[in-house]
Amino acid sequence: MTNSMFPSRTVALYTGRLFLVRTFAILFALVLVLQTLDLLSSSGDILAMPGNTQAQVWTYVSLRAPQIISFLLPFCVLLGTILTLITMNQNSEVVALKAAGLSAHQVLAPLLVASMGVAVVSFVFNDRIVSRATATLTQWQNVNYGAMPIDRGDRANVWVRDGDDLIQVDQVRGRGVGAQLGGVTLYDRTGGNLQSIIRAPQGVYVAGNGWRIGPATRFDVASGQQAAIPSIVIGRGVRPDQFTLASVDADSLSFGALRAAIGDLAESGRPTKALEGALWHKLSGPLSAVLMPLLGAVAAFGIARSGKLFVRAVIGMALGFAYFVADNFALAMGNLGAYPPFLAAWAPFLLFLLIGEAVLFRTEE
Repeated sequence: MTNSMFPSRTVALYTGRLFLVRTFAILFALVLVLQTLDLLSSSGDILAMPGNTQAQVWTYVSLRAPQIISFLLPFCVLLGTILTLITMNQNSEVVALKAAGLSAHQVLAPLLVASMGVAVVSFVFNDRIVSRATATLTQWQNVNYGAMPIDRGDRANVWVRDGDDLIQVDQVRGRGVGAQLGGVTLYDRTGGNLQSIIRAPQGVYVAGNGWRIGPATRFDVASGQQAAIPSIVIGRGVRPDQFTLASVDADSLSFGALRAAIGDLAESGRPTKALEGALWHKLSGPLSAVLMPLLGAVAAFGIARSGKLFVRAVIGMALGFAYFVADNFALAMGNLGAYPPFLAAWAPFLLFLLIGEAVLFRTEE
Protein backbone atom coordinates (compact mmCIF):
# COMPACT_ATOMS: atom_id res chain seq x y z
CA MET A 1 0.00 0.00 0.00
CA THR A 2 2.89 2.38 0.70
CA ASN A 3 4.20 2.00 -2.87
CA SER A 4 0.94 3.26 -4.35
CA MET A 5 -0.07 6.88 -4.75
CA PHE A 6 -3.36 6.08 -2.99
CA PRO A 7 -4.22 4.10 0.12
CA SER A 8 -6.28 0.94 -0.28
CA ARG A 9 -9.48 1.11 -2.32
CA THR A 10 -11.61 0.78 0.82
CA VAL A 11 -9.83 3.65 2.61
CA ALA A 12 -9.90 5.84 -0.50
CA LEU A 13 -13.65 5.36 -0.99
CA TYR A 14 -14.34 5.91 2.70
CA THR A 15 -12.32 9.14 2.83
CA GLY A 16 -13.70 10.47 -0.45
CA ARG A 17 -17.30 9.72 0.57
CA LEU A 18 -16.78 11.38 3.93
CA PHE A 19 -15.40 14.48 2.23
CA LEU A 20 -18.14 14.76 -0.41
CA VAL A 21 -21.01 14.23 2.02
CA ARG A 22 -19.73 16.92 4.36
CA THR A 23 -18.97 19.35 1.54
CA PHE A 24 -22.41 19.17 -0.03
CA ALA A 25 -24.20 19.11 3.33
CA ILE A 26 -22.48 22.38 4.25
CA LEU A 27 -23.27 23.75 0.78
CA PHE A 28 -26.96 22.92 1.15
CA ALA A 29 -27.17 24.56 4.58
CA LEU A 30 -25.35 27.75 3.55
CA VAL A 31 -27.30 28.12 0.29
CA LEU A 32 -30.56 27.75 2.21
CA VAL A 33 -29.56 30.49 4.66
CA LEU A 34 -28.14 32.93 2.10
CA GLN A 35 -30.99 32.40 -0.36
CA THR A 36 -33.49 33.15 2.40
CA LEU A 37 -31.69 36.34 3.39
CA ASP A 38 -31.35 37.42 -0.24
CA LEU A 39 -35.03 36.74 -0.89
CA LEU A 40 -36.05 38.83 2.12
CA SER A 41 -34.23 41.83 0.64
CA SER A 42 -35.44 41.32 -2.95
CA SER A 43 -39.03 40.05 -2.68
CA GLY A 44 -40.36 43.55 -2.00
CA ASP A 45 -38.94 44.89 -5.27
CA ILE A 46 -40.28 41.89 -7.21
CA LEU A 47 -43.81 42.14 -5.81
CA ALA A 48 -43.83 45.94 -6.24
CA MET A 49 -44.11 45.46 -10.01
CA PRO A 50 -47.81 45.30 -10.99
CA GLY A 51 -48.84 41.81 -12.05
CA ASN A 52 -46.05 39.99 -10.23
CA THR A 53 -47.12 37.22 -7.87
CA GLN A 54 -45.55 34.38 -5.91
CA ALA A 55 -44.65 32.72 -9.24
CA GLN A 56 -42.23 35.55 -10.03
CA VAL A 57 -40.67 35.19 -6.57
CA TRP A 58 -39.95 31.52 -7.25
CA THR A 59 -38.60 32.47 -10.68
CA TYR A 60 -36.17 34.81 -8.93
CA VAL A 61 -35.11 31.99 -6.60
CA SER A 62 -34.45 29.69 -9.57
CA LEU A 63 -32.22 32.35 -11.18
CA ARG A 64 -30.43 33.51 -8.02
CA ALA A 65 -29.73 30.10 -6.47
CA PRO A 66 -27.17 29.04 -9.14
CA GLN A 67 -25.17 32.23 -8.47
CA ILE A 68 -25.14 31.55 -4.73
CA ILE A 69 -24.11 27.92 -5.25
CA SER A 70 -21.27 28.95 -7.56
CA PHE A 71 -20.05 31.53 -5.04
CA LEU A 72 -20.19 29.21 -2.01
CA LEU A 73 -18.87 25.96 -3.49
CA PRO A 74 -15.12 26.66 -3.03
CA PHE A 75 -15.74 27.79 0.58
CA CYS A 76 -17.73 24.63 1.24
CA VAL A 77 -14.95 22.45 -0.17
CA LEU A 78 -12.56 24.11 2.30
CA LEU A 79 -14.93 23.64 5.25
CA GLY A 80 -15.74 20.08 4.15
CA THR A 81 -12.03 19.28 4.01
CA ILE A 82 -11.33 20.65 7.48
CA LEU A 83 -14.37 18.93 9.03
CA THR A 84 -13.43 15.60 7.40
CA LEU A 85 -9.80 15.76 8.50
CA ILE A 86 -10.66 16.88 12.04
CA THR A 87 -13.07 13.94 12.38
CA MET A 88 -10.46 11.49 11.10
CA ASN A 89 -7.84 12.98 13.41
CA GLN A 90 -10.06 12.78 16.48
CA ASN A 91 -10.92 9.15 15.69
CA SER A 92 -7.18 8.35 15.32
CA GLU A 93 -7.79 7.27 11.73
CA VAL A 94 -5.00 9.51 10.45
CA VAL A 95 -2.65 8.05 13.06
CA ALA A 96 -3.56 4.54 11.91
CA LEU A 97 -2.92 5.42 8.26
CA LYS A 98 0.45 6.95 9.06
CA ALA A 99 1.35 3.96 11.22
CA ALA A 100 0.67 1.79 8.17
CA GLY A 101 3.42 3.70 6.36
CA LEU A 102 1.36 6.20 4.37
CA SER A 103 2.74 9.67 3.73
CA ALA A 104 0.73 12.85 4.17
CA HIS A 105 0.23 13.10 0.40
CA GLN A 106 -1.12 9.55 0.26
CA VAL A 107 -3.58 10.34 3.05
CA LEU A 108 -4.77 13.40 1.13
CA ALA A 109 -4.85 11.71 -2.30
CA PRO A 110 -8.53 10.59 -2.13
CA LEU A 111 -9.59 14.12 -1.16
CA LEU A 112 -7.57 15.63 -4.02
CA VAL A 113 -9.18 13.28 -6.55
CA ALA A 114 -12.67 13.96 -5.16
CA SER A 115 -12.02 17.72 -5.24
CA MET A 116 -10.92 17.40 -8.87
CA GLY A 117 -14.30 15.88 -9.62
CA VAL A 118 -15.96 18.78 -7.77
CA ALA A 119 -13.91 21.23 -9.89
CA VAL A 120 -15.10 19.60 -13.13
CA VAL A 121 -18.72 19.67 -11.95
CA SER A 122 -18.27 23.31 -10.88
CA PHE A 123 -16.92 24.34 -14.30
CA VAL A 124 -19.76 22.64 -16.18
CA PHE A 125 -22.32 24.07 -13.76
CA ASN A 126 -20.92 27.59 -14.13
CA ASP A 127 -20.64 27.32 -17.90
CA ARG A 128 -24.03 25.81 -18.66
CA ILE A 129 -26.31 27.02 -15.86
CA VAL A 130 -24.85 29.95 -13.92
CA SER A 131 -23.99 32.03 -17.01
CA ARG A 132 -27.49 31.64 -18.45
CA ALA A 133 -29.17 32.36 -15.13
CA THR A 134 -27.00 35.46 -14.66
CA ALA A 135 -27.81 36.74 -18.16
CA THR A 136 -31.54 36.29 -17.64
CA LEU A 137 -31.54 37.76 -14.13
CA THR A 138 -29.54 40.79 -15.28
CA GLN A 139 -32.01 41.50 -18.09
CA TRP A 140 -34.94 41.00 -15.72
CA GLN A 141 -33.45 43.43 -13.21
CA ASN A 142 -32.85 45.97 -16.00
CA VAL A 143 -36.64 46.12 -16.51
CA ASN A 144 -37.27 46.26 -12.74
CA TYR A 145 -38.66 42.71 -12.63
CA GLY A 146 -41.23 43.51 -15.31
CA ALA A 147 -41.96 41.37 -18.38
CA MET A 148 -39.37 38.60 -18.66
CA PRO A 149 -36.79 38.92 -21.51
CA ILE A 150 -37.66 36.94 -24.63
CA ASP A 151 -34.30 35.37 -25.37
CA ARG A 152 -31.72 34.41 -22.78
CA GLY A 153 -28.22 35.61 -23.53
CA ASP A 154 -29.25 38.56 -25.72
CA ARG A 155 -27.88 42.02 -24.94
CA ALA A 156 -30.42 44.24 -23.21
CA ASN A 157 -30.79 47.98 -22.64
CA VAL A 158 -27.91 49.00 -24.93
CA TRP A 159 -27.10 52.69 -25.44
CA VAL A 160 -25.02 53.94 -28.40
CA ARG A 161 -24.05 57.51 -29.32
CA ASP A 162 -24.10 58.69 -32.94
CA GLY A 163 -22.74 62.23 -32.98
CA ASP A 164 -25.19 64.28 -30.91
CA ASP A 165 -27.89 61.62 -31.24
CA LEU A 166 -28.49 58.85 -28.69
CA ILE A 167 -29.84 55.42 -29.64
CA GLN A 168 -31.33 53.14 -27.01
CA VAL A 169 -32.20 49.51 -27.81
CA ASP A 170 -34.21 47.29 -25.50
CA GLN A 171 -32.75 44.05 -26.86
CA VAL A 172 -30.12 43.02 -29.43
CA ARG A 173 -30.27 39.55 -30.99
CA GLY A 174 -27.55 37.99 -33.10
CA ARG A 175 -24.05 39.20 -33.89
CA GLY A 176 -22.26 41.26 -36.55
CA VAL A 177 -24.18 42.30 -39.67
CA GLY A 178 -26.91 39.80 -38.76
CA ALA A 179 -27.75 41.65 -35.54
CA GLN A 180 -31.43 42.51 -35.05
CA LEU A 181 -32.62 45.35 -32.84
CA GLY A 182 -35.78 45.23 -30.77
CA GLY A 183 -37.43 48.26 -29.17
CA VAL A 184 -35.37 51.06 -30.80
CA THR A 185 -35.56 54.66 -29.56
CA LEU A 186 -33.64 57.48 -31.28
CA TYR A 187 -33.18 60.76 -29.42
CA ASP A 188 -32.50 63.25 -32.23
CA ARG A 189 -30.46 66.11 -30.79
CA THR A 190 -28.85 69.23 -32.26
CA GLY A 191 -26.30 71.12 -30.18
CA GLY A 192 -27.42 69.24 -27.08
CA ASN A 193 -31.10 70.18 -27.58
CA LEU A 194 -33.66 67.46 -28.14
CA GLN A 195 -35.43 67.89 -31.49
CA SER A 196 -37.46 64.70 -31.85
CA ILE A 197 -37.92 61.16 -30.56
CA ILE A 198 -38.27 58.29 -33.01
CA ARG A 199 -39.46 54.88 -31.81
CA ALA A 200 -39.71 51.57 -33.67
CA PRO A 201 -40.27 47.96 -32.59
CA GLN A 202 -37.44 46.53 -34.70
CA GLY A 203 -34.41 47.34 -36.81
CA VAL A 204 -31.90 45.62 -39.10
CA TYR A 205 -28.47 46.53 -40.44
CA VAL A 206 -28.20 47.95 -43.96
CA ALA A 207 -24.65 47.29 -45.17
CA GLY A 208 -22.70 50.54 -45.28
CA ASN A 209 -25.83 52.65 -44.84
CA GLY A 210 -26.81 52.40 -41.17
CA TRP A 211 -29.85 50.79 -39.52
CA ARG A 212 -33.32 50.60 -41.02
CA ILE A 213 -36.03 50.70 -38.37
CA GLY A 214 -39.80 50.54 -38.73
CA PRO A 215 -42.68 50.89 -38.59
CA ALA A 216 -41.73 54.01 -36.64
CA THR A 217 -43.38 56.94 -34.93
CA ARG A 218 -41.77 60.38 -34.76
CA PHE A 219 -42.58 62.83 -31.97
CA ASP A 220 -41.56 66.41 -32.70
CA VAL A 221 -40.64 68.21 -29.50
CA ALA A 222 -41.19 71.77 -30.80
CA SER A 223 -44.67 71.22 -32.24
CA GLY A 224 -45.78 68.38 -29.98
CA GLN A 225 -47.01 66.49 -33.06
CA GLN A 226 -46.58 62.75 -33.61
CA ALA A 227 -46.41 61.19 -37.06
CA ALA A 228 -46.18 57.63 -38.36
CA ILE A 229 -43.21 56.69 -40.58
CA PRO A 230 -43.14 53.39 -42.53
CA SER A 231 -39.37 53.07 -42.12
CA ILE A 232 -36.31 55.25 -41.63
CA VAL A 233 -32.54 54.75 -41.67
CA ILE A 234 -30.70 55.91 -38.56
CA GLY A 235 -27.23 55.53 -37.11
CA ARG A 236 -25.32 55.71 -40.38
CA GLY A 237 -22.04 55.88 -38.49
CA VAL A 238 -22.85 53.10 -36.00
CA ARG A 239 -21.11 49.76 -36.56
CA PRO A 240 -22.81 46.45 -35.61
CA ASP A 241 -20.19 45.73 -32.95
CA GLN A 242 -21.17 48.93 -31.13
CA PHE A 243 -24.52 47.31 -30.38
CA THR A 244 -23.50 43.68 -29.95
CA LEU A 245 -20.33 44.41 -27.97
CA ALA A 246 -21.43 47.55 -26.18
CA SER A 247 -21.65 45.77 -22.83
CA VAL A 248 -19.95 42.38 -22.58
CA ASP A 249 -20.68 40.87 -19.16
CA ALA A 250 -18.22 38.04 -18.55
CA ASP A 251 -20.41 36.51 -15.84
CA SER A 252 -23.35 36.25 -18.26
CA LEU A 253 -21.41 34.39 -20.96
CA SER A 254 -20.18 30.84 -21.19
CA PHE A 255 -16.48 30.11 -21.75
CA GLY A 256 -16.94 29.68 -25.51
CA ALA A 257 -19.20 32.71 -25.91
CA LEU A 258 -16.82 34.91 -23.93
CA ARG A 259 -13.85 33.77 -25.99
CA ALA A 260 -15.78 34.62 -29.19
CA ALA A 261 -16.73 38.05 -27.80
CA ILE A 262 -13.08 38.74 -26.95
CA GLY A 263 -12.12 37.84 -30.51
CA ASP A 264 -14.73 40.21 -31.92
CA LEU A 265 -13.57 43.02 -29.62
CA ALA A 266 -9.94 42.45 -30.57
CA GLU A 267 -10.82 42.60 -34.29
CA SER A 268 -12.56 45.94 -33.77
CA GLY A 269 -9.51 47.30 -31.91
CA ARG A 270 -11.15 47.56 -28.50
CA PRO A 271 -9.47 46.70 -25.16
CA THR A 272 -9.91 43.12 -23.94
CA LYS A 273 -7.47 42.72 -21.01
CA ALA A 274 -10.14 42.66 -18.28
CA LEU A 275 -12.25 40.14 -20.22
CA GLU A 276 -9.21 37.95 -20.89
CA GLY A 277 -8.58 37.81 -17.15
CA ALA A 278 -12.22 36.82 -16.59
CA LEU A 279 -11.87 34.13 -19.28
CA TRP A 280 -8.85 32.59 -17.56
CA HIS A 281 -10.63 32.82 -14.21
CA LYS A 282 -13.46 30.67 -15.56
CA LEU A 283 -10.83 27.90 -15.46
CA SER A 284 -8.83 28.82 -12.37
CA GLY A 285 -11.94 29.57 -10.28
CA PRO A 286 -13.43 26.05 -10.33
CA LEU A 287 -9.94 24.54 -10.08
CA SER A 288 -9.49 26.30 -6.73
CA ALA A 289 -11.47 23.39 -5.24
CA VAL A 290 -8.36 21.24 -5.74
CA LEU A 291 -6.35 23.62 -3.53
CA MET A 292 -8.68 23.36 -0.55
CA PRO A 293 -7.65 19.85 0.64
CA LEU A 294 -4.03 20.96 0.47
CA LEU A 295 -4.61 24.19 2.39
CA GLY A 296 -6.84 22.50 4.97
CA ALA A 297 -4.49 19.53 5.40
CA VAL A 298 -2.84 21.13 8.42
CA ALA A 299 -5.96 20.10 10.39
CA ALA A 300 -5.34 16.43 9.64
CA PHE A 301 -2.00 15.97 11.31
CA GLY A 302 -0.80 16.38 14.83
CA ILE A 303 -2.06 14.46 17.84
CA ALA A 304 -5.62 15.43 18.79
CA ARG A 305 -4.81 15.07 22.51
CA SER A 306 -2.14 17.77 22.20
CA GLY A 307 -4.88 20.41 22.42
CA LYS A 308 -3.76 22.13 19.21
CA LEU A 309 -6.34 20.59 16.89
CA PHE A 310 -8.56 23.68 17.01
CA VAL A 311 -5.56 25.91 16.30
CA ARG A 312 -4.67 23.75 13.31
CA ALA A 313 -8.25 24.01 11.99
CA VAL A 314 -8.13 27.79 12.32
CA ILE A 315 -4.82 27.87 10.45
CA GLY A 316 -6.34 25.78 7.66
CA MET A 317 -9.34 28.12 7.39
CA ALA A 318 -7.05 31.15 7.45
CA LEU A 319 -5.00 29.77 4.56
CA GLY A 320 -8.14 29.04 2.55
CA PHE A 321 -9.73 32.43 3.10
CA ALA A 322 -6.39 34.14 2.41
CA TYR A 323 -6.48 32.49 -1.02
CA PHE A 324 -9.91 33.94 -1.77
CA VAL A 325 -8.74 37.41 -0.71
CA ALA A 326 -5.63 37.15 -2.90
CA ASP A 327 -7.73 35.84 -5.81
CA ASN A 328 -10.14 38.79 -5.67
CA PHE A 329 -7.26 41.24 -5.28
CA ALA A 330 -5.46 39.82 -8.32
CA LEU A 331 -8.63 40.01 -10.42
CA ALA A 332 -9.14 43.64 -9.39
CA MET A 333 -5.56 44.46 -10.34
CA GLY A 334 -6.07 42.69 -13.65
CA ASN A 335 -9.19 44.78 -14.35
CA LEU A 336 -7.15 47.91 -13.67
CA GLY A 337 -4.45 46.73 -16.08
CA ALA A 338 -1.76 46.40 -13.39
CA TYR A 339 -1.48 42.61 -13.87
CA PRO A 340 -1.45 40.70 -17.18
CA PRO A 341 -4.67 38.66 -17.63
CA PHE A 342 -2.98 35.25 -17.22
CA LEU A 343 -1.13 36.37 -14.09
CA ALA A 344 -4.28 37.89 -12.56
CA ALA A 345 -6.16 34.60 -12.93
CA TRP A 346 -3.46 32.06 -12.13
CA ALA A 347 -0.93 33.76 -9.81
CA PRO A 348 -2.98 33.23 -6.58
CA PHE A 349 -3.61 29.59 -7.50
CA LEU A 350 0.07 28.85 -8.13
CA LEU A 351 1.20 30.86 -5.09
CA PHE A 352 -1.09 29.03 -2.65
CA LEU A 353 -0.30 25.69 -4.27
CA LEU A 354 3.32 26.29 -3.29
CA ILE A 355 2.30 27.57 0.16
CA GLY A 356 0.16 24.50 0.77
CA GLU A 357 2.94 22.15 -0.28
CA ALA A 358 5.46 24.06 1.86
CA VAL A 359 3.24 23.85 4.96
CA LEU A 360 2.62 20.15 4.36
CA PHE A 361 6.31 19.33 3.93
CA ARG A 362 7.29 21.52 6.87
CA THR A 363 4.82 19.92 9.28
CA GLU A 364 4.63 16.30 8.13
CA GLU A 365 6.95 15.19 5.38
